[in-house]
Formats: sequence, structure tokens, C-alpha cells
Amino acid sequence: MTDLYQSQRAMRQMRRQAMQRGVVAILDIGSSKIACLVLRFDGTGRLSADNSIGSLAGQSGFRVIGAATTRSRGVQFGEIAAMEEAERAVRTAVQAARKMAGVRVDHVIASFSGANPRSYGLDAKLELEGQEVSESEIAQVLAACEVPEYGAGREVLHAQPVNFALDNRSGLEDPRGQLGQTLAVDMHMLTVDTGTVQNLVRCIQRCDLELAGIASSAYALGYAALVEDEQELGAACIDMGGGSTSISVFMKKHMIYADAVRMGGDHITSDISMGLGVPMANAERIKTFCGGVHATGVDDRDMIDIGGDTGGWGHDRRTVSRAELIGIMRPRVEEILEEVGTRLDAAGFEYLPSQQIVLTGGSSQILGLDGLATRILGQQVRLGRPLRVHGLPQSATGPGFAAAVGLSLFAAHPQDEWWDFETPVDRNHGRSLSRAVRWFRDNW
Repeated sequence: MTDLYQSQRAMRQMRRQAMQRGVVAILDIGSSKIACLVLRFDGTGRLSADNSIGSLAGQSGFRVIGAATTRSRGVQFGEIAAMEEAERAVRTAVQAARKMAGVRVDHVIASFSGANPRSYGLDAKLELEGQEVSESEIAQVLAACEVPEYGAGREVLHAQPVNFALDNRSGLEDPRGQLGQTLAVDMHMLTVDTGTVQNLVRCIQRCDLELAGIASSAYALGYAALVEDEQELGAACIDMGGGSTSISVFMKKHMIYADAVRMGGDHITSDISMGLGVPMANAERIKTFCGGVHATGVDDRDMIDIGGDTGGWGHDRRTVSRAELIGIMRPRVEEILEEVGTRLDAAGFEYLPSQQIVLTGGSSQILGLDGLATRILGQQVRLGRPLRVHGLPQSATGPGFAAAVGLSLFAAHPQDEWWDFETPVDRNHGRSLSRAVRWFRDNW
């Protein structure tokens, strides 16, 4: 993990410099769209990773001065599959956002949803002998965490202290300045496929941009879609994107688990395209304007003009009932939700104090999805929209922009990670704790 460890530190420094200049770009690279926001900082927000251990912060200190989206190209399952196409799409989005902002911006903070994320729970203790906890002690206890063998071709993307305990007092956000005998820490670590990260970094470099930060979109979503109580008591954020569905679980205002299902809205569109014999573009339009997952008697009589572009009048004038369309869409939506439920069950989500589930992403807007999700997942489910930030255009306030908005808040108020402290990079590999939520439930 040394290479990414050092590059994360370099990006932290670059982010500090970019934000001191006052302008930074946010880039959310998805399978269906690429979104770019340009942020201007007014000096009142947190402008650097100044080692302030804490919780998810509300928005402050910045304003969106540029926003643009473009149809994603060269990206599958949230991962870059064709470099030149992805580069052109990123350039298009960034240049459009720059033009709207009217400023030059060279530094970007990026998020992505693929890369096969895996969560781990770690812990460590440090004997203090009654001395005051300083940054040095924080660094030592973080370095004492036993890192699991996460396998070749994997990198640590996030490594965050989510709970400190000093003697018998647990639940501390920042123990510095306090006295005690024993300092303990609970950590959440997220690993991803190395190749996916390297391709993302390479794509941004080819666009003549400097990467000032990188985050999992699952992590960013918690900033934008969850309210304070949900972050504190336990909630899952399910982002149904085009190529994949991201899953993140938050508790005590920290992400403690992340995963992804390699299915999303594009798979529903593909089913419609094959089922009705129409092009993907037509299928997407039909899904957006007429789709749903719950059929009633009225839907048998509600006819949809599915059109076509064959040039044959008889073929291009076809219609189907809305009930038939729902019959095509529902099985795939059920499959996605059932897979999400399997991941949450394996993680031990049911043992959290609250089991609120928040749906975001473009595909979460399918009519009736929240009701179907409630039936399949057996929990309280609501649709989430990103929190408003200053200057955000109305077109970017839908659930499909939750990751981009969350990444903006992440840029302004980054949570502390391993590399924010001068910790040694020599680490002993210990036991693997692959089910982070269950581990935190048992240890907190």
C-alpha cells in the first residue's frame, strides 16, 4: 500500500494548495454520465486537511460557480473501459463547467463507483502511561493497527479512524489534549482494484488536469443524501447508477462499510431494448417517461407508443401496454434489490440501532421503486435527494447528482484518514476482518 499511501499524501498537499487558490473542480465519473462542478471557496470553510478528527460536516465555505454533465463514454460498471473515449467525455464535461464558471481550473477531486470495493474493520491499543494524547500518539495507535492481507492488485483507498476510546470512555471523536492510560482506536479500511484507480489517474492526467483527491462515490454519497440522525444511528445509502449500484453504510457519522453490485439502470434499459425490440435510446426514453415496477388494472389499458426507426410504417407504429413494460422491468429491479439485500445481510446491517435505507442515483426515480425496495429489503426506505449547496443549478439537484454534491462537501470538509498523520508505513499484516459492519457492532 506504500505507493498509494504516498500519493494520497501528495494529493492531500495538492488539495490544500488548490483550495487556498480558491477554485477546485469536482468530477464524478459514472457509467451513464460524467458530472463536473466548479467550486469557489470564500475562505470561511475548511480549506485544508488540518487534522481535525470529526464527523460529516454540513456545507459551508464554498459556492458552485460552474456545472456541466455529459453522456458517459468508455466507462462500464463505474470503471474506465476505453481510455480515449473516457478522456474525451471528461474533457467535454470539464471544459463546459469551466466555461460556465469563467475561470481556469487545473485541479480536480474525483470519485468513481467501481473497482470491487471491500471493507475491513481494524483496531489497536497504545499504552500512554498517563500522558496527554497528542498527534504523535494518534499516529502511533493508527500505525499499530494490523492490516489484513487484502491480496495482490489491491490498494487502500480510504483508511479512517471512526472511534477512539481513552481508558473506559469510548465514542470519542478527537481524544487529543486529554489524559489517560490506554488509547484505543477502531478503523474502517476500504480497498479497491489497483488497475481501476490507475486508469482513472491516467485519464485525468491525459486531460491535462492535476488530481487533488480521490474518493469512492459510495463514501461521497453519505455526505449528500443522509441527514444527521441517519448518519449517527445507522443508515445505508443505495445509489442506483447506470452501470452499477453502490452500497455504503454509515454509523456514528462515519462510513463503516461499502460494497457494489455490478448491475444498474443500464441493465434495465437493455432488458427493455431486447424485450420490445427497440434501440437502446428508445428504451431509455420509454423507461424514463413510462416505466415503473408496480402494475395495476389500469396499466393493461394504458398503451405506450414505442416507435422505431426501421422506416417500416407498420413496425415503427407499434404500441405495448404499460403492464407489459412493467413486466419487463420488474424482474431486473428485483434482482438488483435482492443482491443489495444479500450484501447488507452479510455485513450485519440488521444489528445497527437504526436500519434506514436511502435510495439515490438516476435509477432510483423509477416509479414505485421505494415501495418495492421496502418489501424486498424489509426496512424503512426513502428516496434521497442531495442536500442543497450554494449556486447549484436546478438541473443538478436530482438524486443522480448525489455523488457529485457529496464529493463537493468531502472537498470542503474531508474526514481524517491514515495518511493525514505522520504514521510509519511499515505495517504488519494480521487477521482479515471482511465484514466491517458486524465487527463494529460487536466491538462498539
